[in-house]
Amino acid sequence: MATSKEFAEYVCDQLMVAGNVSCRKMFGEYGVYLDEKIVGLICDNQFFLKKTEVGRSMIEEHLTTVEEGLPYPGAKPQFLIESLDDREWLGELLRASYQELPMPKPKKKKK
Repeated sequence: MATSKEFAEYVCDQLMVAGNVSCRKMFGEYGVYLDEKIVGLICDNQFFLKKTEVGRSMIEEHLTTVEEGLPYPGAKPQFLIESLDDREWLGELLRASYQELPMPKPKKKKK
């Protein structure tokens, strides 16, 4: 089941408090970017956040349990964020995770 455009727009709207958030269609699903760095995925109408240590500790403090899932077969496990209601907390979680995630590798120039 592919993610609906409406759900992707809803997730991005909930995350906008973090800053320059955008969603880009990728392979029938969506990548979630904060300031041009990929921080998560939206797959099958679910939001997955890339795993970081600070993310884990913030989720444990806020929700007590950290649920992980696979956004698609063969993917690395990521945090499955089921509740998107608390925009302020989501913004803090995204900004903190962003700091721990690596910068994207520069694209090779075409010859």
